[in-house]
Amino acid sequence: IQILNQSHPACQVYADTNMLETILRNLISNAIKYTLHGGNVWIKTIALDKMIEINVTDTGIGMNEELKSRLFLPGEKKSLPGTANEKGSGLGLILCKEFVEKNGGQIRVESEPGKGSSFSFTLPSLKSASLQ
Repeated sequence: IQILNQSHPACQVYADTNMLETILRNLISNAIKYTLHGGNVWIKTIALDKMIEINVTDTGIGMNEELKSRLFLPGEKKSLPGTANEKGSGLGLILCKEFVEKNGGQIRVESEPGKGSSFSFTLPSLKSASLQ
């Protein structure tokens, strides 16, 4: 699996470092877990008005609408086995959502079975935070 970092160094966020590292570690490890050998994982950043959007996109197995609708809901077991039968608890994405929101952002997912997934989240830009 090839990991391609397409983030721009000028895209800097104003967020708790430990929470940001946890979010990225979880999203990247999930992308790897659900991507078949020879696939790709991209990490991209996009500067928006006062926010930075971070995307972790894979060429993995993807998800159907029902699974996507339950991903961020606490109290539901919704983890699928990875492509090498890795196990998960389903708690990582709930934690990611909580951490993103605590830092003033939002998280969303786009996915299609057989076509991969893209998790995107926003955080305040360092530039906009320093203007306040």
